[in-house]
Amino acid sequence: MCRMETDCNPMELPDNTGFEEDSDYRDFEGTDVKDMRLEAEAVVNDVLFAVSNMFVSKTLPCAEDVAYINVETRERNRYCLELTEAGLRVVAYDFDQTDDRLQTPYHETVYSLLDSLSPAYRQVFGNALLQRLEALKKETQS
Repeated sequence: MCRMETDCNPMELPDNTGFEEDSDYRDFEGTDVKDMRLEAEAVVNDVLFAVSNMFVSKTLPCAEDVAYINVETRERNRYCLELTEAGLRVVAYDFDQTDDRLQTPYHETVYSLLDSLSPAYRQVFGNALLQRLEALKKETQS
C-alpha cells in the first residue's frame, strides 16, 4: 500500500510498500507521533529524480506536525511546500518563505501536487514509470 509519507517511486514499484512495522516508526511503539522532518525527507527522496532541486528547509521550523520543503521544478519555478497531516500545499513561490495570504489546496501526495504544478514533472515521472513497467515485463518473460 502506498501512503503519503513515501508514495510510490516508479523505479521501486514492487519493493516500496510504505512504512510498515519494521520501519523507523517501530521506536514509537504504539504512539501516533510522527516527525514531519522524516516524512519530508521521504517525500524528497521519492521525487527528487523528477525535479530540478528539492530539499527540506533548514530555515523554516520543522516540528512533529509540520515541515517545509523547497522545490524547484524543471521549468525553474520555485515553491515552498508545507507538509502536515492534512497533506502538502504550496505556501510560497520561493524557497524558505511562507505567505499567510496564499490559500492553496492540500494534496494527499507529492505526486498529485507536482502533477498540478509541473508538466515536465508529469512527463519525467510518466517516462520513469513506463521504463519500470517495461523492465518488469522483461523480467516476467524470462
